[in-house]
Amino acid sequence: MARVKALRVLARTMGVACVLIGLFHVLGGNAAIPGEADAGPTIDSLGRFFGAVFAGYGLAWIQVARQTPIPARTVRVLTGVFLLGAVGRLLSIAVEGRPHGFQLGLMVLELALSPLYFWLADADEKAVPVRGAV
Repeated sequence: MARVKALRVLARTMGVACVLIGLFHVLGGNAAIPGEADAGPTIDSLGRFFGAVFAGYGLAWIQVARQTPIPARTVRVLTGVFLLGAVGRLLSIAVEGRPHGFQLGLMVLELALSPLYFWLADADEKAVPVRGAV
């Protein structure tokens, strides 16, 4: 049951964090991106758009956390998206160089949390008794 509780808390926390971060970017524009306050209207537009998408991603996590059992397949898909973001950051480093230190910290967090979410993904489904079982 500890894995189930951890999954539920982490899914809810991920959801709330992503919604708040996304809304921060929608409202803050360039000012929400460390080191990029003067990046111009194109980056501002892009950042606000992706902020809305990120808030939607967070809402998906919140919806998943409310289900019983938490669907492992959906957790894996959402985690895959999260991990793909970290891979994108790695690709950016390879192509463009080292970003702001805050972005590096986020990448480390994304790379560290993804295996944990994959490991916890089926915890709730495994904890639910099978119908008709004696």
